[in-house]
Parts: sequence; structure tokens; C-alpha cells
Amino acid sequence: MASPFLLGFFIFYIIPFIISISYTFTTGRFAYAGFKNYLDVFASSAFRLAAWNTIRFILIGVPLAMVSSLFISLLLYRRFYGSQIFRTILLSPMIVPVASIAMFIQVFFADGGIVNSFLTTVGIPVQQWLGSDWAFVLLIILFIWKNIGYNMVLILAGLKAIPGELIELAALEGANRRQTLLYVTLPMLRPTLFFVTVISIVNVFKSFREAFILGGEIPHKSIYMLQHFINNNFAGLNYSRLSVAAFLIFIVLALLVLCLYRVNSKLQYEMK
Repeated sequence: MASPFLLGFFIFYIIPFIISISYTFTTGRFAYAGFKNYLDVFASSAFRLAAWNTIRFILIGVPLAMVSSLFISLLLYRRFYGSQIFRTILLSPMIVPVASIAMFIQVFFADGGIVNSFLTTVGIPVQQWLGSDWAFVLLIILFIWKNIGYNMVLILAGLKAIPGELIELAALEGANRRQTLLYVTLPMLRPTLFFVTVISIVNVFKSFREAFILGGEIPHKSIYMLQHFINNNFAGLNYSRLSVAAFLIFIVLALLVLCLYRVNSKLQYEMK
């Protein structure tokens, strides 16, 4: 059973990965170029803009998605009237195609869209929602909406896995809700939050589809991501620059996951 899996993994993942790395050190004619491609990519203003926007998206979008998912999960865990309906609404992004929502936003916030039509009726100038820094805000909102349901499912599963005896013991010791949350619930949720954080960071690099629908191949500079840089180089058949950017994304993701794992392991060790 393991042999076909390993063979497929080697053929469809390992070999293409090695070939992609080899492209980073060659020219279009497969002549050895050393680190010239890396220097060209780092010198590219388009790459620097895409890298900065991607980092900014991670630093803003992931924490906002995590905090909102955790807050809503804690509310739903306590159960209240209408919580099941609220949970169903939050899970809808897992069913509704995100591309359709992105297209809805594109139409809704277009120059002659519903939002600008309303602003015009109340005497407010028309805004360039998708042609200004507002595009970044809309993409962040779309990212949170897309991921909040999946994050909520994982966090709720983590909350249900916490032994009830620990909560009861904390109450007997005189801990209030805030203390129970800080010293019992969150420490026990740490492995789940670590996993959700990693998944959220990976999902940032999957937001190209929404950004592409909102802004096209060359969107407003605020939402020009690394995936745009890769896609544009692919369209231009510049496989060397494309491979360099893809390899750098792999390195950054690996380092981020490693750092998060080290922090999580250290905190787990301190708990013991």
C-alpha cells in the first residue's frame, strides 16, 4: 500500500520540486546562471511590492481571522438562543464558492455599483473602491469571511476536547471567567490554535483567486501579491523568475511554520 503512494509522491511532487529548483539557477536556454535569477528577482520592484503586500496581508489578516474565530467560537460554545442558526450562517463560506462572492463584491463596489450609487444620492463623492487602498481592506474582509467558518469548527472541536473537570476545578478554586479563559482554556487550546494559525498562513497564499477576480492580472498596487508576480511571469514564460519566487515562498512558509512550532513546543514544555 505504501509503495504506490511513495512512487506517486516522488513522481508528482519530489521530481517537479527538484526541477523547479534547477530552473532557479538557469537561463531560458538552460545555461547555468548562478544566483543571477535570485539577484534579478530581489532587484525587481514588482517582486518587492508583492512580497511586502503578502507580508502585510499575513500580519493583518491572520491575526484578525484568528481573534474573530476564537471570539465567535467561545460565544457559540456557551450555546444561546439562535446559536445553531448563527453557526450555520458562519459555515456558509465552506459551501458557497468564494469566487462568486468575490464577483459579487466586484459588482457591488464597482464605480457604478450599488455602494457608489447610494453615496451619490446622499451627496458623497464616488469612491474608487477597487482602484485604491480600499481594495486591500475588501480583500482582508473576504479572507476573514472565507476562513472564519473552518477555523470555528477546529476551535470548537478543541474546546470540546478540554476536560470538564479542569473547568470545574478552576471554579472551585475561585477562578472567574477571565481567569479560567486565560489560565485553563487558552493553554489547553494552544495545539489547536497553532494548527489554525498555520492553516490560516497557508490560506493567505490561496487568496490569489479572489485578488485576481477583484483586480485582474494587474490589480491596484495594494493587492498585488506574490501569486500575481508568479502568474505574470508564467504568462510571460519566464520560468526562471517564476521558480525563484515559488522557491522563496516555500522557504518563507517553512521558516514560519518552524518558528511557530518552536514557540508552541517551548510553551508546551513550560506548561509541563
